[in-house]
Amino acid sequence: MLVSLVTEVKDTIIAHDQDIERAAFALKAMSHPLRLKILCAVGESELSVQSIVDCVGTTQSNVSQHLARLRDKEILASRRDANRIYYRVKDERTLRLVEMMRDVFCSSEQ
Repeated sequence: MLVSLVTEVKDTIIAHDQDIERAAFALKAMSHPLRLKILCAVGESELSVQSIVDCVGTTQSNVSQHLARLRDKEILASRRDANRIYYRVKDERTLRLVEMMRDVFCSSEQ
């Protein structure tokens, strides 16, 4: 029985190595506190860089560095409108993950 269970789990893990790699890649990209705060600020909306700066409370330079990292890791997508750049979460699954982390780690008292 135990051998069967271990074999089943092992087969499942090996069969989904690509999914595990993708998840680890995304989690690593989001693991910095400011990047996670940016993702929470953007949420389901699309925000300009200045709006993100206002939400997270740090310098534009600092935010821009982290936005670039999230964009390079394909967590965020961007678009330019004249002289403004807007960011949104690229994949709905990322939003679900952020929401689950909020449910698990954030206190209910706000």
